[in-house]
Amino acid sequence: MQTQDYAVLNAAFDAVDRGQACWLATVVAVHGSSPRPVGSMALFLPPASQVGSLSGGCVEEELLASIVADEFDTQIPQVLQYGVSAQENARLGLPCGGHLSIFLQYLSVEKDLDWLHRVRDALQARAVAQRRVHRRSGATEVSLGERFAELHFGDDSLTQSFGPRQRMLLVGAGQLAASVAELALGLDYDVLVCDPRDDARADWRGPAIPLLPGMPDDAVRAHADDSQSVVITLTHDPRIDDMALMEALESKAWYVGALGSLRTTEQRKERLSALGVASDAIDRLHAPVGLDIGSKTPPEIAVSIIAELVRLRRRGV
Repeated sequence: MQTQDYAVLNAAFDAVDRGQACWLATVVAVHGSSPRPVGSMALFLPPASQVGSLSGGCVEEELLASIVADEFDTQIPQVLQYGVSAQENARLGLPCGGHLSIFLQYLSVEKDLDWLHRVRDALQARAVAQRRVHRRSGATEVSLGERFAELHFGDDSLTQSFGPRQRMLLVGAGQLAASVAELALGLDYDVLVCDPRDDARADWRGPAIPLLPGMPDDAVRAHADDSQSVVITLTHDPRIDDMALMEALESKAWYVGALGSLRTTEQRKERLSALGVASDAIDRLHAPVGLDIGSKTPPEIAVSIIAELVRLRRRGV
């Protein structure tokens, strides 16, 4: 889930809580090219405010103008089509062939404050929340779970999952961690760095992100033990890295990686086995971390790590 979607849901909760009229719009289908994917959301607060984006352009302007003109029923959701003709594509500035289906829902205190509250609480707890909106009544139900599901839009309802942002815990506050953090922030990861060494944290030259003191196994338990988390060890110090890996490989983190050569990786696996880590847990380890692209410098290694994460996420691993 992207930061922008968090902003939309938080703005929706705040607006409904104070009784302000607002409309939640969700992209439920895309045909051809589109600047924003299915599931993208925007909140419209007439007469002139907007949070989030559906197309990055004139679709939002036209939709807000229609809302201000009271063109929509506030009792039941509507499905709106944009870009159905070449003329409309040109007028709205949509990419060539772009056609968007937008699900528009009026939000009120009576019908929507409870589900918005439950979704916000779930996201703060790093759980997955799923909303199901009945198209005929506009009633919304929320259920909680651990697995994120793709948006489903059918004849009777819209079902959409809201999951926590991907979190990345980097063990080791060195130059490579700084390079990885820069790229990960650009991909909207929530990035944390853990290093028990005071001097390493004091010498941090990376972006302004949380630098956690203390032992890395404690950091994994406290911050990265869920299915939306990534743990990567980068210190070259087995006394630090192995502690993190022992915990991470037994955790719910979907990706656990470790920096090192093929030789150090084999030695690390032998140590982990001797320390009692199960063989199936050790098999989860991505090491040497990153794609083999011949990278040498910290920025190049960071690219290889982020590239591997992108490939795995896109393949649904």
